[in-house]
Amino acid sequence: MLERLAARHEIALLLTRPDAARGRGRRIEPPPAKQTAERLGIPVAQPERLGPGLELPTRTVVVAAYGLLIPTKLLDRALWLNVHPSLLPRWRGAAPVERAILAGDAETGVTIHRTTPELDAGPIAAQRAFPIGPEDDAGSVYSAAGPVAVELLDEVLPEPGFRPQPEDGATYAEKLTADDRELDLSRPDDALRRIRALSPHVGARAVVDGRPLIVWRARASADGRVEPLVVQPEGRRRMTYDEYLRGLR
Repeated sequence: MLERLAARHEIALLLTRPDAARGRGRRIEPPPAKQTAERLGIPVAQPERLGPGLELPTRTVVVAAYGLLIPTKLLDRALWLNVHPSLLPRWRGAAPVERAILAGDAETGVTIHRTTPELDAGPIAAQRAFPIGPEDDAGSVYSAAGPVAVELLDEVLPEPGFRPQPEDGATYAEKLTADDRELDLSRPDDALRRIRALSPHVGARAVVDGRPLIVWRARASADGRVEPLVVQPEGRRRMTYDEYLRGLR
């Protein structure tokens, strides 16, 4: 989103999370948004938390997957537009794409709304739906949402207008937990949705032939069972299921 917005608009500042330890080696690395901003020559700020004294160099702030509390005093000093990858009021909260796939929703979308102290409940400036295909995983849905979000922002930014967000139909996309990752292979439809919802960024877990695996991709076999396609054994890389079977002793 940052890259697409920068091609269309002047970006005064990127406000993002501090550098953090990532990966198995726990190396300190910058957030991807910071890497993009530095490549594009956009100034970057990375406060541990937002305080009311933060200086904002613009009257409009676009929020995308930021994840830190924004104080009400800051919300009052600028127009904060949140980009949310769902059809609000459905799936307010932390994991809207994953929860939509888990629930078997046939479509999702992007909503641009004014950021308010209430969770994803601000008035709506623009909204557009798109389908969730039977092969879509969370990664492909997020990829589809990015261009839609920028197109909607192009419509909204010149002259924002808002309509109240309805409370009817509101649902909440709770944070993913360890329990959400566990596959029940005796329930193929649920298991296949869970694998798609948690790929390619979290991973669903199962015990297959007595061995624990992360299952990244799967399909329904001819007899209706879950057939793994891409897996990851404990402590090893991702591989096709055929590679995994050939490596078993």
